[in-house]
Amino acid sequence: MKLQHNFDEVIDRRHTQCKKWDTYGEDVIPMWIADTDFKCPEPIVKAIQKRAEHAVYGYPCIDKSYEKAVCGWQQRRFHWMIEAEWVEYTPAVVPAIVYAMKAFTHPGDQVLVQVPAYHPFPQVIPHNGRHLVANPLQEQPDGSWAVDWADFEEKAADTRTTMFLLCSPHNPTGKCFTREELLRMAEICEKHHVFVVSDEIHSDIVYQGNVHIPFSSVSDWAANHCVVCVNPSKTFNIAGFRTGAAIIPNRNNHDLFYNEMANLKAFGRNIFGMLAVQTAYNECEYYADQLLDYLQANLQYTHTFLESRIPQIKLGPVQATYLLWLDCRALGMDHLSLMNFFLQQAKVAMNDGYTFGQGGDGFMRLNIACPRAQLQEALLRMERAVRSLAK
Repeated sequence: MKLQHNFDEVIDRRHTQCKKWDTYGEDVIPMWIADTDFKCPEPIVKAIQKRAEHAVYGYPCIDKSYEKAVCGWQQRRFHWMIEAEWVEYTPAVVPAIVYAMKAFTHPGDQVLVQVPAYHPFPQVIPHNGRHLVANPLQEQPDGSWAVDWADFEEKAADTRTTMFLLCSPHNPTGKCFTREELLRMAEICEKHHVFVVSDEIHSDIVYQGNVHIPFSSVSDWAANHCVVCVNPSKTFNIAGFRTGAAIIPNRNNHDLFYNEMANLKAFGRNIFGMLAVQTAYNECEYYADQLLDYLQANLQYTHTFLESRIPQIKLGPVQATYLLWLDCRALGMDHLSLMNFFLQQAKVAMNDGYTFGQGGDGFMRLNIACPRAQLQEALLRMERAVRSLAK
């Protein structure tokens, strides 16, 4: 019998060393950091419990079961036929990006990023002695986002630009890139000798009418000049296990990447993290399907609520991720006032769009991966707060 998950179940996460819930006061609904408020799939819980009962947690061996689980997921979900030898264990995605920067760029090089950008990107690039070069996504009349191709090529053509750090699907705009867009990026990067690192952590959360395409699958050149970073943490709410993978088809590139991991002594594996990922990929496809249906309904609810009851807050078409990029510019506040307004007046914690860099001022990022009752209460609080401005 197919397992069913109850995404309406409300879980009390306070006082569990939970960053999402224990950062703000108990009168605030946290709708910010990108983890969900859903229980993990039951097979993961049972697998962890069984392993914990063994009571010995020594160094694990490498038998390729982890790598094969990653391969199976990519093949079934995205029709990307990969091999276990391409897969490298990593402690999450951002560390993998750092290893790739160290392996394929030099201090002083430029890294091309589409902005607004996931806020760790602008942090880890200068922290590792490289320079961020921004390719601003263009806002369209309907609130969707498009690539500025002339600017992209101009930035890629700079001989100091040696890497393109892609976020696909894109966080925070929720854009899902088409095959044609990804191929055009690859062709421009090939022309100008730019290596690509593709963060595909949100690849499972893609809504109807859109399809996630792994970057390395679009061409032979892409496969030989790219590192794809994946992690099921967003889908199955297992971010605390700090376990992900880098997929690197080219053997020489894989060796260079691993050398940087070895230099940083970052090659050790987490026994519970590996088990959680393997169980998620091997046994929990039902959960990913049901999660997407639930999120699609949450998304539709939010669209309808904002259009009918808070028209001052705009939400363009959302193609992917459970992180909604809310246009709050009509409220006429600077970013600090906007953040304080929602936190202090509405009692809803969201991510400040300003922290996502160029193009983020006046936006807020809302996480809708929660039981619908929580989403409804958060939107009601936002409505009351916005209405109070007119008094």
